[in-house]
Amino acid sequence: MVVLGIETTCDETAAAVVMRPENGRGKILSNVVLSQVGEHARFGGVVPEIAARAHVESLDHVIAKAMAAAKQTFRTIDGVAAAAGPGLIGGVIVGLTTAKAIALVSGKPLIAVNHLEAHALTARLTDDVQFPYCLFLASGGHTQILAVRGVGHYFRLGTTVDDAIGEAFDKTAKLLGLGYPGGPQVEKEAVHGNKTRFALPRPMLGKPNADFSLSGLKTALRIEAEKIAPISDADVRDLCASFQQAVVDVVSDRLRNGLKMFRERFGLPTALVAAGGVAANEALRQALNRIAFEAGTMLVVPPAELCTDNGAMIAWAGAERLALGLTDTLETAPLARWPLSEVKSRYVPPAAVKKPS
Repeated sequence: MVVLGIETTCDETAAAVVMRPENGRGKILSNVVLSQVGEHARFGGVVPEIAARAHVESLDHVIAKAMAAAKQTFRTIDGVAAAAGPGLIGGVIVGLTTAKAIALVSGKPLIAVNHLEAHALTARLTDDVQFPYCLFLASGGHTQILAVRGVGHYFRLGTTVDDAIGEAFDKTAKLLGLGYPGGPQVEKEAVHGNKTRFALPRPMLGKPNADFSLSGLKTALRIEAEKIAPISDADVRDLCASFQQAVVDVVSDRLRNGLKMFRERFGLPTALVAAGGVAANEALRQALNRIAFEAGTMLVVPPAELCTDNGAMIAWAGAERLALGLTDTLETAPLARWPLSEVKSRYVPPAAVKKPS
């Protein structure tokens, strides 16, 4: 089964072609990602209007490049998948509309993929992880702990009540005058900083649930920076190191609770899976390794290029759904918000889908 995947939910214009075998891990035939970081860097974050316009200008070329690299045509693929949300609605519209046009002209099935589900299933593409497993999803827009029990079967164990972890990293970088995206910049400065210099809070630490809160930590960092202003390069390094260690401590505590909740409901997870751009942080990865070991399971982290937004994860999620006969109509609407708990209701059996004449 070969599926084209299209991703346009934020500031990456991406397309990929993935092959799903009967059993085992998948094969990425092509994976093209055109980043818009340079266009948004001077604003310190993603500007939705600029992102949508960039998708319009480049998506056709990105798809053509992905198809050529995979040595496929619209006749040889088995389906067309596109991220239908959640995300910046302008970009989502561009990607989903393009996928609908391809599906209509080629007569191939359309699969409208939930962006979060794509992250949730990537470990099955790269490592053939079996259900059920525990997912820690951490990115600029999302921070969740999920029980992944099957395609379309997700149970949320914990989430953030305010900022996502990636968003907190980005805002910290902006506060300290570092570049965008902020996560890699904060991590780079933290390597040479003193992580014990500033006594930053650990929000939600010790709470019986598995939820997160990052806004208070971000505010505490700003207060500490204002106390010592003007800050030196050494101050920046120490602030970054202190902030990163606080995040690591919070994530460790929240995940321990999340894994405990998982075991109580579903038994021992086959793996602890980390996905999203924040999973590339080395300090966080080391903590995740320890937590997985303590829980008696293994840590699975897809390659960095598959943790951030990409077309391969959309294509794979589309292939997983197509294999189960789950497809969508051309009337499927793009969504800015689309919780994983509502994923199943968006799909209809193939018999109910009108095939092009």
